[in-house]
Amino acid sequence: MLAFFTREGEQFLPTRVAISSWSPTQVGGPAICGLLARELETRSPGQEFVPARLTVDLFSPVADEPTSLRSTVVREGKRICVIDAELVQHDEVRSRATVVYLRTGEVPAGDLWQPGRDLPVPDIPDTSEAGAHPLFKSGDGEWTRDFAASQNAERKAIWQNMLPVVAGDPVTPFQRAAMAGDAASFMTNWGSAGIGYINSDVTLTLARLPIGPGIGVLAQDQVGVAGISVGTVALYDRTGPLGTAVVTAVSNVRRQVDMSRF
Repeated sequence: MLAFFTREGEQFLPTRVAISSWSPTQVGGPAICGLLARELETRSPGQEFVPARLTVDLFSPVADEPTSLRSTVVREGKRICVIDAELVQHDEVRSRATVVYLRTGEVPAGDLWQPGRDLPVPDIPDTSEAGAHPLFKSGDGEWTRDFAASQNAERKAIWQNMLPVVAGDPVTPFQRAAMAGDAASFMTNWGSAGIGYINSDVTLTLARLPIGPGIGVLAQDQVGVAGISVGTVALYDRTGPLGTAVVTAVSNVRRQVDMSRF
């Protein structure tokens, strides 16, 4: 099965499916988020903890070259654990991530307000090869694999079955969520002329980990002023909501990506 990276010793080599839509010599956001999540997960405090917040800073291009990782436990408490990770190429930090693990516990008494949620789920079962065929939905339209049909100004959703991060390793629920969260920029900044913003970060919040292979990402909000965009999405699976993802992005009009060519 395809994967974003292969492993050679302590280094990770990007494969062709890891390459970004922005540049043929750079690694894309989902692969970076997945690899950093994988490193953070090696220091997980245990199954009773949920990775409730993941922030990935994508401040420097990650080249299509061997990559190494390092991580540090910042705090390991009884209820809160914080871990940092860095992605390194040529002794330079290219991206970094922080995860906050929270310990699960008893739900407090009382009722809370929650918004109404209409989270679209495709009828097509999640049985196709992982990562091979993402499905898109624009406005009230049907789910489709046609990029061109979704290049419009309608509200967007994507349904994905994520690839493994590293060849030979099973993809974990946390890795799935981390990779899916990077689609926040995709879903909120894809308009009638393609994608003209490139995200500099993504912050993922999770009340629980996904169940099963399929993850949906639904646009919730987009604010764009003077070349700066903030996008918010809902993350969910076939059983209900998982949390949210927020991205900040900067205008990249000289390299705007026409998604209809894919």
